Amino acid sequence: MNLPNKLTIFRVILIPFFILFLLVPITSVDKWIALAIFIVASLTDLLDGKIARKYNLVTNFGKFMDPLADKLLVCSALICLIELNKIPSWMVIIIIAREFIISGFRLVAADNGVVIAASYWGKFKTTFQMIAVCLLIADLEMLHVFTQIILWIAVILTVVSLIDYLIKNKNVMKESK
Repeated sequence: MNLPNKLTIFRVILIPFFILFLLVPITSVDKWIALAIFIVASLTDLLDGKIARKYNLVTNFGKFMDPLADKLLVCSALICLIELNKIPSWMVIIIIAREFIISGFRLVAADNGVVIAASYWGKFKTTFQMIAVCLLIADLEMLHVFTQIILWIAVILTVVSLIDYLIKNKNVMKESK
């Protein structure tokens, strides 16, 4: 259990606390606590990968859990934001559908002995999704237009990254027949 894997597990452990502070009224600063938790969890995503690559600490556990932890964090946040009427459900459906499609695609690829690496489009998508979530949680009127632009960019990057994965890895499906 190395440091990157501990950071990944820490990110997963933070998710219920994030949800609690985002959805359950406890204090007058709940959304700010939820935002801080989300930012810390998002930063662990950045850190665990950098540390794992820099110090050659990449493990099978990390390869599996890191993307799963990212999906759990972002999807949990987006679903909570639907409940809070901060984001349209159709946008969240597109984002979550993309995650299911890519995960299924990776399973088929793995079954064929192919590892599908994360693309830059996928990394940009995740970055913009996390920024959009932060802005939606903060819900600052003066940033409303900016928040909507970032949200639209996140959705567009979600679709672009899906298309990119499918085009670059189209042979995976052909080989699985």
